[in-house]
Formats: sequence, structure tokens, C-alpha cells
Amino acid sequence: MRAGRRRSDRALRAVLPRSPGRPGVAQRENRRRFWAAIAAGQSSEAAAIAVGVSPAVGARWFRGAGGMSPKSLAPSAKPPSGRYLVFAEREEIALCRAQGRGIREIARRLGRAASTISRELRRNAATRGGGLEYRASTAQWHAERASRRPKGAKLATNAALRTYVQEHLSGAVAIPGGAAVVGPAVAWKGRRHGRRQHRQWAKAWSPEQISRRLRCDFPGDETMRISHEAIYQALYVQGRGALRRELTACLRTGRALRVPRARSRRAGKGFVDPAVLISQRPAEAADRAVPGHWEGDLILGLGSSSIGTLVERTTRFTMLLHLPRMDGHGFEARTKNGPALAGHGAEAVRGAIARTITTLPEQLRRSLTWDQGAEMAQHAQLRIEAGVAVYFCDPHSPWQRGTNENTNGLLRQYFPKGTDLSGHSADDLAAVTAALNGRPRKTLGWRTPAEAFDAALQAAHTGVATTT
Repeated sequence: MRAGRRRSDRALRAVLPRSPGRPGVAQRENRRRFWAAIAAGQSSEAAAIAVGVSPAVGARWFRGAGGMSPKSLAPSAKPPSGRYLVFAEREEIALCRAQGRGIREIARRLGRAASTISRELRRNAATRGGGLEYRASTAQWHAERASRRPKGAKLATNAALRTYVQEHLSGAVAIPGGAAVVGPAVAWKGRRHGRRQHRQWAKAWSPEQISRRLRCDFPGDETMRISHEAIYQALYVQGRGALRRELTACLRTGRALRVPRARSRRAGKGFVDPAVLISQRPAEAADRAVPGHWEGDLILGLGSSSIGTLVERTTRFTMLLHLPRMDGHGFEARTKNGPALAGHGAEAVRGAIARTITTLPEQLRRSLTWDQGAEMAQHAQLRIEAGVAVYFCDPHSPWQRGTNENTNGLLRQYFPKGTDLSGHSADDLAAVTAALNGRPRKTLGWRTPAEAFDAALQAAHTGVATTT
């Protein structure tokens, strides 16, 4: 006996080889808003909460797209044509069907043809239970699936091109004689390599180098052409196939996910709030008219050794901070969330700055400008202890402390890169400080920084004497 047909068999959809799953948790517009928030610099968790989905769903969207917005959801993408039904219209159809309205009445309410409504009710109906129930969310999901026009990735269909790209990304390095050199053994962990960790040795051509070189190696073969963006998408976007995700370890950055440009430019460390950015620094610090505004930084050496530098902007007077290593460095494992045994952790730097700068009159410690290094995480406590306002440069903007950067270059004559700075005592630093402050400077009218700072000290003491 032949089984009876189900109502769902009348749906105008082809039989799928396997189940497409269930409708997504959010509509296309939610995803578009999600990627707009990512483009504005928000994290995937914050963007997900903003559009009304869980952080886990946002993280899944972000990883599935390789960290970059799909073209169809980008802010620059064209909106759907008016000839297609939108989600609001499907909600109206579902409401009218629940109220028992007919197809022609629904068509008149929406200003659509009755045949459009009829096809919609069959083609995009929910058929899992064997019926033809109409739900707006399910209908929208079916419509979006049907609207996809998947195009085979070039690297997936062209074996010769795929082999060339893989060879120049992950091909082994070799000595001039041709023998391959394996290099360190590095396991793929699905994320970026850690700091100061071995990395995989490979030819490691960039996607742009590969794309441009194809024209030189295959000048007459138009099938051997691919853009660098297509290579990036083949590496990062799930479902594009062709290239294995592990090959991202061969890129220069080694990132397992792409980073949106706006996110890379956003404010850096969590301890830096807008109230302490350099834009809030008094204008008198910028024109160098009033002494007492300082710039600071660390110069690093071998084995994570370091020396702190403080430079006064008006007089170019320099003071060095002695940052010796703590007991147990190199012998004991560092305690999690404990002090940095190398000697330039937040607590050690705060203490060194406070001890050094509090030897000056209050008029000569008006502000201190630093980069957004973690060594200044205790800047709020430093402000209380030393009475100096602390400001931070914008991320990746060393020119905003140009005086300090120039002084660090002069100090490298005494403390070259790649040398162990922990071997220098406090007396050594005092001698270098005296030598640097004793050099005449063109910008000071050939006076020395020591002479200019002495004049500022005298003016400060005179000011105190006349006001008391």
C-alpha cells in the first residue's frame, strides 16, 4: 500500500541531500548590525550583546567569517532589491494567516501580487512536522538560503594554482645546495603563537608577494592568477576550503584570525581611560613654555633588563631610574599576578619614579607623559604618592613623546641594544646622567640641560619664597 503524501510535499523546494539544520538565532539585519559594530572596533562579545544574541554566538560568527565581514553583510553592500519580500512583510503574512485571512486579502494589504504570496506560503513554509505551517523567522531563513549563489573558490578548482600558493606559503627553507632545513617543531594549536615562542620555518611569502609573482612566473597563463585577498579568505574563512587553517602560522603575523582595522586602532590598555590621554594634558606642556612637564619610558636590554628614563620637556634635563632585578629572577617561577621579577613591573616602576621625582619642588613636577606600557598600570597610585599628573600617549604613537625618544637614542651610546643592562649600578647611571646633562644643546642656545634646569630650580625657589 502506497503511503499517503504529506502536505509538505507540495512545497516548491527541491529535496535536500541532508538537513540544513535549524533557523539561525538572528536575522540578516542582526548580522549586518553585528558586523557594523565589529567595524567600529567593538569586540565580538560586545557586538553580540548589542544586537541581542549571546556572546558565544557572536564569537562563532566572528570565527566562522575569519574575523572579517562577509561581503553580503558589509556596510557597503547593496540592500536587497524591492522585488523580494523582507522580514517585516513576512511577519505581516504570518500574522494575517493566524487571523485566517485569505491570500488575495494579504496581497492587497502588502501591495503584492497574489501569486507572490501563494509561492511564499508554499516555498518558505516550515515543513519539519509534515505540514505547511508559516512562520516568519523560518521563512526568512529559507529565503536567505535560497538566495545564496555559491561560487567555487579558485584555489579549490585549480590544483596547479593551489599547489603554487601552498608551496610558497609553507614550503621548506633550504640551504644553497638544496637540502631542506626543518627548523623547530611547532604544533598547530588553533591560535596565534605566544610571545618568545618558536615559530614554524617556511618560505612564508606574503599573499601579495605570491599574487604578484604569479604574473612573472606564468606570464601567458591567465588561469594562474589570484588576488591576495582571495588567498587570505581561503586561509581564514571557514567553508572556503582549498587551504588549511594551519597555514596561517606561516604568515608574518601568525594570526589565527584577522583583526578588523578599527579594532587595531582602538584605545589600548584597560588601565588607560579617556581622562588620562594626552589630549587632556594642559596646553602649557605642548609649547614647552613652563618647565615641570616630563616624558618617560623604559629602555630594554638582554634578559629583560631595563633602565627607566625621565626627560623634562623644556630643559631636556634627564634622570635615570635604577631598576635592579628582584631576588629569584632566573631561578624561581614567577607567581601569577605577582611582581615582575625582572625589575620593571608596575610596582617597581611606580616606586622608582616616586622616589626620583619627589626630590624636586612641586612646581617642577607638573605632569608625566608615558606610553601605554603595562609598567604604568599603577599610575593612579603614583599620582597620589608623587603629586604628578600622569598622561598616556595614543597607541602606537611614539612621536607624542619625541623628546624622550630622542634622549633614548642618545642613551644607547652608553647602553647599546642587546646588552645586559642589569650590570649597571646606580652610580653608573648617575655618571651617565651627569655626562648627558653636561652636553651643550643647540635648542637651548648652547647651554647645557643642567644649566637650564638649575635656572628653573632657582625660579621655582624664588617663586616659593615670594609667596610665603
